[in-house]
Amino acid sequence: MERMKSVLWFVLGIAGGFVAAHLVNKDPRGHEVLAEVDARIGEFTERIGDAYRAQEAKIDGIAAEVKDTAAKLTD
Repeated sequence: MERMKSVLWFVLGIAGGFVAAHLVNKDPRGHEVLAEVDARIGEFTERIGDAYRAQEAKIDGIAAEVKDTAAKLTD
């Protein structure tokens, strides 16, 4: 029963958030604020993606070096 209450509050919170965002978006000042928040979120996710790709490239480089070294040692 407690889990159902938690799920209900979670769903009500999400619905309330959508309603509040819709009402704020109707006001021109609120629209500007939401647009700025959206832009900042986009910038943040872009930076995270760039950092992820940089780490992935670094790990791929290390893996290639290990494979080369292992191949030389087995020859």
